[in-house]
Amino acid sequence: MTDYFPFDSHPKPASSPVPPGATDCQFHVFGPPDIYPVRPGAAYEMPRATIARALAMHKVLGISRGVIVQPTTYGTDHSALLDALAQAGPDYRGCVIAAALTECSEAELERLNAAGVRGARFNFLGAVNLAPDEKSLQRAFGRAREMGWHIKVQPGQSGILDSVALYEEADLPVVIDHMGRPDMRDAGGKATVDKVVELLGKGNFWVLLSNGHKISRSGPPWADVLPVARAYIAAAPDKVLWASDWPHPLSTSQPPNDGDLLDLLFRYADDGRTARKILVDNPARLFGFGAG
Repeated sequence: MTDYFPFDSHPKPASSPVPPGATDCQFHVFGPPDIYPVRPGAAYEMPRATIARALAMHKVLGISRGVIVQPTTYGTDHSALLDALAQAGPDYRGCVIAAALTECSEAELERLNAAGVRGARFNFLGAVNLAPDEKSLQRAFGRAREMGWHIKVQPGQSGILDSVALYEEADLPVVIDHMGRPDMRDAGGKATVDKVVELLGKGNFWVLLSNGHKISRSGPPWADVLPVARAYIAAAPDKVLWASDWPHPLSTSQPPNDGDLLDLLFRYADDGRTARKILVDNPARLFGFGAG
């Protein structure tokens, strides 16, 4: 198992005022392996990244809502996710990995739904070794539709273009993670950005403004990703979300402070009204939260 860099354990507040009801639309939680066993073949584990630390980070940043996304570390063992949702309370939702839709029993899916799970993530990132095949993917789409869940897409290293044909005609809400992971070395990621903008025009697609620091080729303060985020905001301001992606799995260098990443969102948004839409209004609609 490869060693990756840990999260910054001393989060700082953002430089701009954070609106009430601000939502972190993707973060992961872990725990001690003697309580939450790691699945065989897992690419990584982060036992110090507990729900208590995540909630403490959110408190510092002024975030009061969130979506806990099951890491591939635990596969379809949802013990850590269920315990985290119970501790976080009703202003938090969950998202499982796609395999849950085809491998878990009806009773388990209903238990997850009752606990606050509202989506499933399809992972095309080769490093985590859980990419779906087309047959299981279509079966999973059908089950997600029946559950009233959204689906999430974790793009591969080359972005969404290699896999987009598998889900671009999906008839349920689809969240594209990490800005579609455009390759900034190729005309500022234009091909991926154009495709994401096209998908946003369908009405059922959303995009997550996350991992800008990993996508960037210029380094802090990550100015080269501003045009990408602003293109999405301009194209579909009601379909754009933000996430910390804490505790920043698979980081090959030291992750930034989470306050700096929230500041990056305020630079994307450029004004307080747009920031509120991204942080509060849009996730409230998708995940079923009340008004901020």
